[in-house]
Amino acid sequence: MQVTPSYRGLFSILFLALLLAFILNLSVGSVAIPLDEIIAVFIGNDASKETWQYIVLEYRLPKALTAMLAGGGLAVSGLLMQTLFRNPLAGPFVLGLSSGASLGVAILIMGASAFGGLFGTLLLSQWSLVIASGLGSFLVLLSVLAVTFKIKDTMAILIIGLMFGSVTTAVVSVLSYFSEAEQLKQYIFWSFGSLGNQSWQGVFILAICFFTGLIISLYSSKSLNALLLGENYAKSMGLHIKRNTFIIILATSILAGSITAFVGPIAFVGLAVPHLVRQFFKTSNHLVLLPAVLVCGSLLMLVCDTVAQLPFSEFTLPINAITSLIGAPVVIWLLVRKRKLFF
Repeated sequence: MQVTPSYRGLFSILFLALLLAFILNLSVGSVAIPLDEIIAVFIGNDASKETWQYIVLEYRLPKALTAMLAGGGLAVSGLLMQTLFRNPLAGPFVLGLSSGASLGVAILIMGASAFGGLFGTLLLSQWSLVIASGLGSFLVLLSVLAVTFKIKDTMAILIIGLMFGSVTTAVVSVLSYFSEAEQLKQYIFWSFGSLGNQSWQGVFILAICFFTGLIISLYSSKSLNALLLGENYAKSMGLHIKRNTFIIILATSILAGSITAFVGPIAFVGLAVPHLVRQFFKTSNHLVLLPAVLVCGSLLMLVCDTVAQLPFSEFTLPINAITSLIGAPVVIWLLVRKRKLFF
C-alpha cells in the first residue's frame, strides 16, 4: 500500500511542524539567543558571542536531537507493542524494560552502602548511569526473550513481562527503604528523566541504537499488518508467529531500552502517540503508521521539552512530568471521544 496524496499532505504538515518545533526548541532557554544568531551558527558562521555558539552547539542541539530520537523511538516501540498484543493500553515498557533499567540504576545509586566501595567508584564515571540502566534493561530483555521461546501465547508473554516489572519494582522499593536521603534524592532525580547533559558521543551511540531498532521495525511491518487480523489468519498466510514475536520484542527492547538508558524513563509518549496518529491516518498499514508515529513522537517530545524549559526562566521542569501532563489527557480525550480506540 502506497502513501496516498492525502497522506503526503499530512506528512508534509507534520514535517513542517517538526522543523518549526526544532527551531523553537533551539531558541528557548534560560539564555535568550536571537533566531538569526542560531541560523548563523548552523550555516557555519560564528555567533556574535562565543558563549551563544557554545550553548547552541554543545547543549541545545544535542538536547534537541536527543528529544527527537527519544520521542520517535518510544512512539514506534509503543505501536509495536499495541499491535503485537492487540491491546490499546500496551506501551514500550510493558515488558518490564523500564523497571529493569530502574533496578540497575537503583543498585548503582542506592546499593553503594550494601555492596561496598565499588559502586561509589562507578558513580564517578560519566557513563555509570547509562551502563547500569542498559544492563538492567538487557537482563530483563534476556528473561523475556527466553520466555518467548517456550510460550506461544502472546498474552502470556504480556503478563509475564508485567510480573518481571513488579518484581524489579519491589526490589527497588526495598533498596529505597534502606538507602540514605542523598542516595534516594539522586535516584528520584534520575526517574524524572532528562534530555540535557548529553555529549555528542552519547547522541551518536543513541542514534545507532535508534536506527537499528527502526530498521528491524520496518522489516517487521508486513508481519505487524498480518498480526492485526489475528494469529490464526497470520498463520494461514505462512507467518512464523514465534520468530516474528521475537523480532518485534527485540526491536522494542533496543529502542525503549537504549532510550531509557540515556534519558531515563519517559511516560505516556509511547502509549499516547499511536492513538493520536490513528485519528488522522485512517489506515492499518504499518508502512504508513510507523513513519507517522515516528514523526509525531519526535514532534511531541520537542514540544514537551520546550514547555519544560519554562522559556526565559532559569528553571527546568522534569520532562517526565510534562509528558504525563500532556499524554494522559490525550488518552482520556480519545477514550471519551471514540469509546473504543481500535481492535
